[in-house]
Amino acid sequence: MKVEIWSDIVCPFCYIGKRKFEKALEKFPAREQVEIVWRSFQLDPGMKVIPGQTVHQYLAERKGVSLEKGKEMNAYMTNVAKEVGLEYNFNIAIINNTLDAHRLLHLAKKKDVQNELKEKLFAAYYTEGKDIADHQVLISIGERAGLEAEEIRQMLSGDEYLDKVKYDQHVAEEIGASGVPFYVFNNKYAVSGAQAPEVFEEVLNKVWQEESPLITTGETGNSCTPDGICN
Repeated sequence: MKVEIWSDIVCPFCYIGKRKFEKALEKFPAREQVEIVWRSFQLDPGMKVIPGQTVHQYLAERKGVSLEKGKEMNAYMTNVAKEVGLEYNFNIAIINNTLDAHRLLHLAKKKDVQNELKEKLFAAYYTEGKDIADHQVLISIGERAGLEAEEIRQMLSGDEYLDKVKYDQHVAEEIGASGVPFYVFNNKYAVSGAQAPEVFEEVLNKVWQEESPLITTGETGNSCTPDGICN
């Protein structure tokens, strides 16, 4: 089974959704046969960095609310994250463009360590206060996920995987993913948002039952074929 997940590193519900999906996956009997693919989705692809701007200020300006309201929204999200065992430290978070982080995720997919990298990127931004647009930071995170430093450095120095990031964003628009996280199961069923684990469990089981071949048990009994042969 293939599960494609559109998300952005700076989407707080995307990290929360990852934990909820993982909880559902733990209970899924065929979890070893589930392939997870992280697709690119930039919430603010044209973002320009404003030196010294805090995440609270960025959110307030983007939402058109007061700074105090922005802080309240982040405080609420911090509490939601705690419910699934995550620690959000918005006071030290560094807001930046996520394009290069998404390009790195495509390199990680090629090397079969995409899920490991995604987890480390989320933790770097939400918990550790790392600048996930800084190339040295990305190289360090990538190495910890199992990638080679020189390969990351070469990728970041050019425009490799830029087309794949744009393609993922285009596909999201085509399938109606106006927000993230957005999950697609075997190109057939979609789940929008950080739903409860039970929702993911239901979809996983439904897709598995529909896609799995029938298994014939016991010896073959007497039967007749369409051409009239019975035995």
